[in-house]
Amino acid sequence: MVSQHLVVLLVKLAVAASLASILTRSGRFQRMLMREERTLAQRVQMALVCSAIFGTGVLARVIEPESYQALDLGLEGSLAMGMLGGYVTGLLAGVLIPIPAVLHGEWMSLILFAAAGVLGGLLRDVAPDKEAIWQFSPFPDLSLWRLVRRRDLRLPAYSLGCVLVIVLAEMLRQIVSRHFKSAFSLEQQFHDGPWMIVAIYASTLFATALPIKIWNSNRNEKKLEQQQLHLNEARLSALSRQINPHFLFNTLNSVASLIRLDPDQARQVVYKLSKILRRLLRQQDNLTSLGEELSFVDDYLSIEMVRFGEKLRFVKDIDPATLDLLVPSMLLQPLVENSIRHGLSSKVDGGTIRIRSRMVARRLQISVEDDGVGIPEAKLATLFQQGIGVSNVNERLKVLFGYDYKMWIDSRPGEGTSTGIELPEQASGTLLAETVVNTFVNGGSRI
Repeated sequence: MVSQHLVVLLVKLAVAASLASILTRSGRFQRMLMREERTLAQRVQMALVCSAIFGTGVLARVIEPESYQALDLGLEGSLAMGMLGGYVTGLLAGVLIPIPAVLHGEWMSLILFAAAGVLGGLLRDVAPDKEAIWQFSPFPDLSLWRLVRRRDLRLPAYSLGCVLVIVLAEMLRQIVSRHFKSAFSLEQQFHDGPWMIVAIYASTLFATALPIKIWNSNRNEKKLEQQQLHLNEARLSALSRQINPHFLFNTLNSVASLIRLDPDQARQVVYKLSKILRRLLRQQDNLTSLGEELSFVDDYLSIEMVRFGEKLRFVKDIDPATLDLLVPSMLLQPLVENSIRHGLSSKVDGGTIRIRSRMVARRLQISVEDDGVGIPEAKLATLFQQGIGVSNVNERLKVLFGYDYKMWIDSRPGEGTSTGIELPEQASGTLLAETVVNTFVNGGSRI
């Protein structure tokens, strides 16, 4: 008989973990957990969501009291809601969760669960800080050990206080059940001596703490994801700040060389440069449409064509369906600049730069090609680790797409160079937060 009762208590803990896991699947509930300060509407919403879950267990116990004894976690749910949401959430959950029991004639359940919700709110109110609610330990011996070792006694003392309040709530349930034959208590079902009573109290303690620990684990995961996103955004910003001065420096060099040779052309270059800079200053997003990126490249090449004249030719082979797709900003300009500086500038008769785009199996493929002098094989092997242009583009792609992209360079000395990029399809309007992979990838891009 004792073994059967212990199985019921273990099932009770399993049900507590299952209900907590079900709630974490709700994105709305996850957002509730991330907030420590909530509006009245948000606290009421939190109580309604949890009451629906925990109230189902009360209903199952009322319908089949012999078969589903362990499903009634109304007291534990009311306590947890008070601790996490405060007085309003705890009181409202304590009123709503026992409705099936009240309809069954167990009127005292309403008073008991509401009181448990208020006790949970009191625990939240006296917490040294809001994080202490998530950190409390259900193990009294561990709290005592921390109380002895630590100079700051607030957290271990608070943990002990939580344990005592939960034990008090279970004691009230036993008293109410004994005198009013309501507010379901396992003690009324089990008569196996004092050790079983201790096991009942322990199961209530852990059934209250277990959902909080599960929700805290999910909460910590979300916090890590947010921190990772902030790190990725900061890295993208740093990479953009690196490439913009590089582009400006090279363009100013072009202006300096033209001032002596052709002042009129120098004025044209300065005008076009000011147009580009205004665009860069307006640009705040890390993603832009391919059409806007191509327009930027047009402005840049108009400056280079002033300097190179008819020696520099530019051809675009663009699939119209790709123009509205999102790509990282300043994706193509560094590659075009590399083609000019390293591929065509030393070629006597100049050459052609060709940009292509197409969709293949819902993947955007872009290539920047030139018919310049090419890259020696020894230098090609280390191109992704050297220089600003290619390595910067590769790093930004790595941050944005993780393993879900390709970048490659093919070159033959005397024939030219082709740089290719393959990205997942990103429709216009996609947010950066939906694009950034939740890992900070240090390597593994498929080159």
